[in-house]
Amino acid sequence: MADGADETADTPSTASRSPASASPYRRCRWGIVGLVALVLLTAVLGWRDIQIRRSEHTRVTMVAAGEAGVLALTTVDYERVDADVQRILDTSTGTFRDDFARRAQSFKDAARKAGSKSVGTVTEAGLESVTGDLGRVLVSLIVMTSNRGAPERHPKAWRTRVSVIRDGGTFKVSAVEFIP
Repeated sequence: MADGADETADTPSTASRSPASASPYRRCRWGIVGLVALVLLTAVLGWRDIQIRRSEHTRVTMVAAGEAGVLALTTVDYERVDADVQRILDTSTGTFRDDFARRAQSFKDAARKAGSKSVGTVTEAGLESVTGDLGRVLVSLIVMTSNRGAPERHPKAWRTRVSVIRDGGTFKVSAVEFIP
């Protein structure tokens, strides 16, 4: 009986079930499955990286647009007020731009009459929120203002909340709120 048990242990049917003696086709199939899984994982991770980079680029661009818009509003020289007003219009959009465009001539006249010069300097800026193509940027800045015939004033600290929105291929200011 012991001899019969040894014979069944070495039969070809049990030897073919062991992993070491798996057919080359079976090993190839598992290799292909592994390769496909690796390719899919690489594609998913690559796509996620692209999305993260796009999102970060959008955030950086929104903050830069908010800073540029606030600097345009706060850096005005009566000697070049036409170009300064154009810069404000170029960095803005929507109702904010329309309202400023309607008041642009009186803004220019007041700056010239007062001999006004102001220079804004951004001290901090950051993104408060993003919803699609609309971002809210918080910008703090120092503004130095002088008027003809008046002594130079001390710098003033301002804080603003700037809404920026995609207009064509760039972000532009669509609203400015001064925060007390």
